[in-house]
Amino acid sequence: MNYIGKYKICGLLGRGGMSKVYKVEIPVIEKIVALKLLDPDPLLVDLIGMKKIRELFISEAAKLASLRHPNIVEIWNFDHFDGKHFYLMDYYFNNLGIMIGETRWTEQPSRLIKLEKAIDWTRQILTGLACLHHAGIIHQDIKPFNLLLTEQEVVKICDFGLSKLRGETISTPSNLKVGSAWYASPEQEDDPERVDFRADLFSTGITLYRMLTGQIPAGSPDAPSRHNPDLDADWDKFMMQSIDPDPEKRFSSAKDMLAQLEVLEKKWQEKMQLACRVTQLDEDNFKPANSRLLELRKDSVKIASRNARNFFSLDDLWRPLNYISNNFQANPDSSLTDLTTGLTWQQAGSEYPLTWQQAKSFIRALNQQHYAGRTNWRLPTVNELISLLTEAPHAEHLCIEPVFDARQTAFWSSDRKSYTAAWYVSVDLGFVHWQDFSACYYVKAVSDTC
Repeated sequence: MNYIGKYKICGLLGRGGMSKVYKVEIPVIEKIVALKLLDPDPLLVDLIGMKKIRELFISEAAKLASLRHPNIVEIWNFDHFDGKHFYLMDYYFNNLGIMIGETRWTEQPSRLIKLEKAIDWTRQILTGLACLHHAGIIHQDIKPFNLLLTEQEVVKICDFGLSKLRGETISTPSNLKVGSAWYASPEQEDDPERVDFRADLFSTGITLYRMLTGQIPAGSPDAPSRHNPDLDADWDKFMMQSIDPDPEKRFSSAKDMLAQLEVLEKKWQEKMQLACRVTQLDEDNFKPANSRLLELRKDSVKIASRNARNFFSLDDLWRPLNYISNNFQANPDSSLTDLTTGLTWQQAGSEYPLTWQQAKSFIRALNQQHYAGRTNWRLPTVNELISLLTEAPHAEHLCIEPVFDARQTAFWSSDRKSYTAAWYVSVDLGFVHWQDFSACYYVKAVSDTC
C-alpha cells in the first residue's frame, strides 16, 4: 500500500493494539503530516470486538477535535479509506522517549535530563493536562513516547486512544490492562473504571522521576536525590507525593502540582544565582590546552544503527565513551578554532532548524558567500560534533557561559543512517541519534583550519 486515500505513505511511525500511525505527504503542497489509521490487532478484536474498537477510535478523534491548546496535539481531518477510519495530525519527529533514550526494555536506565529542562517539559505536560481535565478528559496513558516535541521544544500530548470522559464507563475484559506498564497508576491497573484525574498526575510524576534520575521508581523507590546531586529533600517530598500509590495522598489537580513545581523551580534559580556569585570559576580548569593535535574522522559514512554505536564509540545510551578538552580561540570573523582538534567552527550556525537537504544547501551558500573568508565549509561528521560535547554539568558548572548559542540544541551530521535518514547529535543532552531527512535540526558548519 503506497497511498491511504490521496495521501502518499512516507513511512510507518508506530503501531499499537488499535491503530497504526503513518508519516504521509499531502499532495500538491507536499506537507508532511501524521495519519492515524484504524487497523487493530486481531487479538484485540477477539477481546473486545470490532464495534467497540471503532467506537473508541471515533471517540478519540472527537475528543482531540474538541480541544485547542498549545500542549495538546491537534487533529486536522477525519475520513475513511478502504473501510477503515483515519484522521490527520501534525507531524512531530521527536518525543521525550527519544530524548531520555528509553527503549522497549523500559526498566533499563535512561539518560538524565538537566533540571531546568525537565522542569520546563513537566510544566508543559501539566498545563496540557489541566486543559484536558477541565474538559473532563482523563488521558490514562501519559508516558515519554506519548509526549511529542516540536523543533522549539513545545510539548504536545498525543495518543488519546485510552482516554475517557469523567464518569464514562468503557467496558473491557478484566485481563485487558489500560495504560502502559511502569507508568500507569496502581488504581488504573486494578480497576480502570474508577480512575480519576490523579491517575494522569501519577504518570506525570513517574515521567519526571525518570527524567531526573534515569530510573523507573518500581517497588519502594529511592529518594530521587540519591540519583541526582541537583535534587534535595524538597524535591524528594514533591516526587514521592507525585507517585504515591494512594491517589488520596497525591496532588489534587494538575494546577496544584504545577504550583508546587514552580515553588521548587524558584528555589533552584535562587540556589544557582548564589552559586554563581560565590564560586570563582577558572575556565582553564574546564578547557585546558592540548599540546598534541587530535585528529578526527572527516569523511562521511553511511552506517546502520546496529553498527553505529560501536563505530561512533558510544555507550549503551548513545553517549560518548570519552570526552576531549576543547581549547577554543575566538576569531575576528565570527568563527571559533578549537586548538585541540584543529577544526574551525561557525559560531552562530543556522538561524532556524533545517531539513537534512536544506542543511546541505546552507553549507553551499556559506561557501558561495566566502563566509569568514573560507570556501571549505562542510557538514561535520558525528565524531567531529561529538568533540563539542562535555559531560553533563551540575550546579555551579552551569555558571559558565556557553561558547556557542545555547538555543541550538541539536545539529545534523554529514553521516547517513540510510538513503533516507541521517545521524544528528544533541549537544544539549549529549547523545547521538538518527532521524529521516525531513526532520529539522540546526546546522553548524565546520572547516579545516589549514
